[in-house]
Order: sequence, then C-alpha cells, then structure tokens
Amino acid sequence: MIKTVIIDDEPAMQQVNSQLLAEYFPDVEQVGIADSIQTGVELILKENPDLVLLDIELKDGTGFQLLQKLKPYRFKVVFITGFHSFAIKAIKFSALDYIVKPVNEAEFQQAIQRAIDLIHSSVNTDAQLNVLMNSLQKETMSKKLVLRTAESLHVVDVSDIYFCKSDNSYTTFYFSDDEKILVSKSLKDYENLLTDYGFYRAHQSYLVNLNHIKKVDKTDGGFIIMKNKKEIPVSLRQMKKLILLLSNL
Repeated sequence: MIKTVIIDDEPAMQQVNSQLLAEYFPDVEQVGIADSIQTGVELILKENPDLVLLDIELKDGTGFQLLQKLKPYRFKVVFITGFHSFAIKAIKFSALDYIVKPVNEAEFQQAIQRAIDLIHSSVNTDAQLNVLMNSLQKETMSKKLVLRTAESLHVVDVSDIYFCKSDNSYTTFYFSDDEKILVSKSLKDYENLLTDYGFYRAHQSYLVNLNHIKKVDKTDGGFIIMKNKKEIPVSLRQMKKLILLLSNL
C-alpha cells in the first residue's frame, strides 16, 4: 500500500485532490493533510509517506522550502501549482511531475500514475530534484536539463545541446559527439523552455542552439551548418530574424 499525504493551504484543493485519489487510486492510502511548511514537515516526519502531493505556494512559504527542511528524503513528489506559477519552467527542466490548478482529472491521473510507477520501480529521483533546486536559483550559471527516456534519466548541460529535431510527438536531442537522446515530448515543449538560453526555432522541425552555429548558407532556400557539421534547414520567414539574432551574439 502506497502512503500519501496532501500539503495544500486551500481547503477546496485539499478536498479535490483527496476525492480524486480515492476515486482513481483506491489502493493509495491517504494518511494526512497539512496546510503549511511547519505542519507539512511534522506530518511527513510522523507518517513517512511514499508520495507527497505538494502545493508550491503555501501560506508560510513555498513547497521547495519544505523539501529543503527534509533533505535527504525518500518519498516522491507531485507538485501542485497555479497556471502562472514562477516555478513551472523549473519543474519542467527537472522532468518532475506537476498538476496545474484548476485540476484536470486526466492530467491528475497521469501525474499520479507516473509517480506510482517510479515508486514501484525504485528509481532514484535525487538528480531531478537537484536540477529543480538549481533551476530555482537565479545565480546558477550552468543550466541543467533532465531528459527522461523509457530506460533512464539523462542530466545534460543545456550548453552541450547542439540542436533538437521534432518527430511528431517525439524530440531527438543531438550533441557534439553524435550522441542522440530521444524523448516522448514535443519540440514545442522544449522551445518554450530553451528560448531563453540561446535556442531558436529555425524550422518547423528544428530547434537550434545559436552558440553552436558555424555558418549560415543563404543559397538553395537557406540552411545552417552546425559546428558538428550537421546541416539544418531554415524556413524562409525565419532567415531574416536568424541573421539578426546571430549578429547580436
């Protein structure tokens, strides 16, 4: 039996999460609810849960501050957050699961099921949580990204990514040494994450790291030659903006 606690300072959200857990996951045992960092820490230390549903914005601080008080810990976390939360991008970088308020039942089921699968598989998520905490520290210079595949978790430096290629709902990441990592997320998901770190959507199917471009050839419709000698097509409407971006590097 998987033991679960809910930490949220909104009574309505406490009730929604509790009801959805009971309806869709009857084998999950709910052992308590808390509404603050202090009561949340006390509840977790008392019950030793396997899974924590954790609101990011609590009345006396953040869910991240709660986690810092409990390190090291063995439970898995599914974050609960408002749509415009400052932390969503950091959570996405770490490939951890989260539920957006107001709760969508299908997304709730998917996030909880993934967490349960991780618990059963005994996968260590310390690396993901470290990436999350680093992402939340603005002074951190080396941005990390977790790429979750069916077999493993890859923690990569964003600066090491040369380009990403779309394949419908999948994305392949390419690196300097011909290493490739395929993940089951769309290129659009990563475009939103990586644009602030020097990446540009040069083509419908390609997201390129501007810092690894060697040459832009404007003949034959236009294409990019990367430092690893790979050629990337550039759509006609993106060429002018690309040249402007490169001139400002």
